[in-house]
Amino acid sequence: MTSRRQFVTQTAAAATMLAFPMVGRSQPAPVKIGVIHPVTGALAYSGQQCRAGALLAIEEINKAGGIKSLGGALIEPLLADAQSQPAVGAAEIERLNEAGVCSVVGAFASAICLATTQAAAKYNLPHVVDVGVADQIVQRGLTNTFRFGPGYTSVAELAVTNLAELNKSAGSPAKTVMIIHEESLFGSGTANLLQKSLPQVGFEVVEVIKHANPTRDFNNIVLRMKSLNPDIVIPANYYNEYALLVRTMQQQKVMPKAIYSVLGGAASSYKFIKEFPDASNGIIDCNHWFNPKDPRSQDLKKRAEAMGLFFSYELFMTYTAMTLLADSIDRAKSVDREAIRQALLSSTFSSHIMPYGPTQFIDGQNIGGRPLMTQVLNNDIKVILPIEYREAQPLFPLKA
Repeated sequence: MTSRRQFVTQTAAAATMLAFPMVGRSQPAPVKIGVIHPVTGALAYSGQQCRAGALLAIEEINKAGGIKSLGGALIEPLLADAQSQPAVGAAEIERLNEAGVCSVVGAFASAICLATTQAAAKYNLPHVVDVGVADQIVQRGLTNTFRFGPGYTSVAELAVTNLAELNKSAGSPAKTVMIIHEESLFGSGTANLLQKSLPQVGFEVVEVIKHANPTRDFNNIVLRMKSLNPDIVIPANYYNEYALLVRTMQQQKVMPKAIYSVLGGAASSYKFIKEFPDASNGIIDCNHWFNPKDPRSQDLKKRAEAMGLFFSYELFMTYTAMTLLADSIDRAKSVDREAIRQALLSSTFSSHIMPYGPTQFIDGQNIGGRPLMTQVLNNDIKVILPIEYREAQPLFPLKA
């Protein structure tokens, strides 16, 4: 667990980096916001990407004059590390509460978000969930919890519908599916949804395999895949395991008609296609994705890449979650937690780069949140569905 000294040092460093003093008048008290992610441990890459997205948003907000309704108060991020463990995430919420934050953004993984939102609820601490997709996060009646992006039920339903349509349009070449998922709430929940819904649209699920997180060897799983020879492989896992699974498939020359991902950890990742262009080619993913027709998306992508970062869903989802929260604090005209919670409840935030439209929270879920379908084509990631955001025609099935 992060020591108090480390916690204060990290927070002070972030605040120093992001603060831009106002000249000619006294500066109002900063707005303290907790930023909690798994920046160490098995999920460190994704957690670090999330933190970078939050800090990019805060930098932008502060440069633009801070929270206007509070006299230009600057946002001061208080950073916390969940260390890829739900229990540590809950303990870090206790630290953030003691430090006087008015609200929290985080905490990437579904299992960690379950713990952090529950801990924050004890203090009526508004918690904006950036990525965590498990529907349980917003189904427990916690009035402090607000998820901007879609949950895994709506993502899985859309993915299955689109897969059936793609298959039908191609003459129905695919009939069998194999699902491989990591063991936590995210992977298991997604796999359960797919296992129930795929047969309803004509696919046979030949096997569902669960693996530990982390896993460093997929040879046996891929050998099993080779023996079953499914038409479609659906992985549901985080970045490291996803990348290793697909690379192992490539090494063993396993070539299904499609690798079709639902919230794939590496499927729509610029990092993955840069490091493993051959393995990633043709992969389809139903996932969080930005509006490719909004020029602000490309501006943010350039800013992230100038810092040596990949423009991943973790980064832009947390960036957007932070801007949503800042908008609510501005409308609340207060750092009072209940005032911020009420402002989130009534939010119609639309100044974002996601394909969502105005924000509307019902029982903590933004009902406008929607995923897009992407495919890796010619070493780039292109939106293939829905048609209004399409950048390229889908390639299905893959050609050997």
